[in-house]
Amino acid sequence: MSKAVEVFSLLTDFDIELFKAGRHFRLYEKLGSQTIFLDGRQGVYFAVWAPNAQVVSVVGNFNGWNPHSHHLNVRWDGSGIWEGVIFDIGMGEVYKYHIHSFSGHHVDKSDPFALMTEIPPHTASIVSTTWYQWHDEKWMRRRNVYNSLQSPISVYEMHIGSWIRDPDDPERLLSYREVAEKLVPYVKNLGFTHVEFMPVMEHPYYLSWGYQVTGYYAASSRYGSPQDLMFLIEQLHKNEIGVLLDWVPSHFPGDDHGLRNFDGTSLYEHEDPRKGFHPDWKSYIFNYGRNEVRSFLISNALFWLDRYHVDGIRVDAVASMLYLDYSREEGQWIPNEFGGRENLEAVHFLKELNEAVYANYPDVQMIAEESTSWPGVSRPTFSNGLGFGMKWMMGWMHDTLNYFKEDPINRRFHHDKLTFSTVYAFHENFMLPLSHDEVVHGKQSLIYKMPGDEWQKFANLRALYLYMFTFSGTKLLFMGGEFGQTSEWNVNQSLDWHLLDYAPHRGMHQYIKQLNEFYKSEPALYERAFSGDGFEWLEYGDNDNSVLSFIRKGLVSSNDVIIVLNLTPVVRQDYRIGVPESGNWEVIFNSDDIFFFGSGMEMPNAKSEQIPWMNKANSIKINLPPLGGVVLKRTT
Repeated sequence: MSKAVEVFSLLTDFDIELFKAGRHFRLYEKLGSQTIFLDGRQGVYFAVWAPNAQVVSVVGNFNGWNPHSHHLNVRWDGSGIWEGVIFDIGMGEVYKYHIHSFSGHHVDKSDPFALMTEIPPHTASIVSTTWYQWHDEKWMRRRNVYNSLQSPISVYEMHIGSWIRDPDDPERLLSYREVAEKLVPYVKNLGFTHVEFMPVMEHPYYLSWGYQVTGYYAASSRYGSPQDLMFLIEQLHKNEIGVLLDWVPSHFPGDDHGLRNFDGTSLYEHEDPRKGFHPDWKSYIFNYGRNEVRSFLISNALFWLDRYHVDGIRVDAVASMLYLDYSREEGQWIPNEFGGRENLEAVHFLKELNEAVYANYPDVQMIAEESTSWPGVSRPTFSNGLGFGMKWMMGWMHDTLNYFKEDPINRRFHHDKLTFSTVYAFHENFMLPLSHDEVVHGKQSLIYKMPGDEWQKFANLRALYLYMFTFSGTKLLFMGGEFGQTSEWNVNQSLDWHLLDYAPHRGMHQYIKQLNEFYKSEPALYERAFSGDGFEWLEYGDNDNSVLSFIRKGLVSSNDVIIVLNLTPVVRQDYRIGVPESGNWEVIFNSDDIFFFGSGMEMPNAKSEQIPWMNKANSIKINLPPLGGVVLKRTT
């Protein structure tokens, strides 16, 4: 026992019992580095799980990085936790754990529970705090309304480091506080209800976009302190904008200072690479069957909800967790105990995760990025679902983009790409994403996926957005898509904000603003977003004209709206559609408005006639703009 380390513990017997059982979901209150005052002296309590270590010591500037001077004390209860207090150090102290394993291996590891780290490429942990005097009480009291599945949810997905840079020094990353100054009024003006940040947890490799996490409890120091991130979140909340975080419990990188081989053994990951190594990302897969690992991960999810007031978590790469043979060939994976390909341990973890989150924070949303047909992802665990609140509708995204890439002359042969999704649209609570993954790695920006000349590209993209915002489900758009970013997303540079000097891009920017406001103002577009009762096709078989028409229904029939999309550059004169009620029908939204860089074709009101059409007793005739869509509502 090192005399430089005092015997002390924050852990009770009950803490240890919960930890061993995989049921301790507030580990961040007990493990890691915690500043304390004991017997009138300031010090730091350290606690780390390393059950297979022979010796664990704290090294840092305070002891010249000497692994022999400050040995922690191993607990007597078989928990594998090493702990103790080092006096006369405090906030801002830089440290690591020096671990000497029974195999003779020596390594310096970052603290898995560190609240802050050095700015990469430096990798040491920093004694810090998540104390903050919050001023977002109004939002927190009412966020159950804003996050409700019966409320409009329109998400602006973004990467903090490449949204905007310093114009005078494009290499410099703006801080969380600097981003807050620009982001909050921008998102509020555009009418998005939520911002989703790509992972803010510390990651050594910037080009991983944050998806290769080493510091699960540390907000990236590239942009400032924990309190700086809290300030950004608070400012968004003050302006009635929710905050979602991307979270990566599926895998972690193999950096020497990180979780891999933490105590000389495969502690957080599986030892067998057929279960523990991810072939696509060259990373390591958490061992969900290990109780202490589940406690680590579920505590981490609750940590961001608790300490950072985030309003929801989008869980990344859920499909890679659910299937033992994900991205593996025959012989490269181990079947489960029943001989199947399902990862039963991961399924148990995800159910337990969602139960814990919703039990503690019933007013947030858990969202799954899951790309397969796994049943019940967004259904309650008591009905054998995974327990998420929403699931990304990946099939809709891929089918829709593939359709819009087609030259309009060929679209009649691909009509089913837009109609097929209603076969399964109400099996889950779907979010419709146009995400970052679709505008990188040679996939082109959204505007350059569209065929035709400049005017046609913008008209196509406006039509796509109208289809997205009027189709069932919640919405997500990646940054840059709101003004027609022309180049692919590049994590190393700012968005091309100068494009807003040009009329087509200004028109698109204004279009997204108006579309968000329209979406939020029409209850039929969100009240029954996940129910078949809220959607009805009028005509899904007019592939010859590439025209689609459908009804969105609210809780009150007077709020119902009709959407008609003409996905060719040909004006459709006197196009007849059936209407559910007789009377006057007004065009309340038109993607072809000249204000949006459209053609500005006039759209007069239409009075219904008693001519049966599309299985309706009444119908109207309207002119359909080229590569455009209109929304109609009954006025009398």
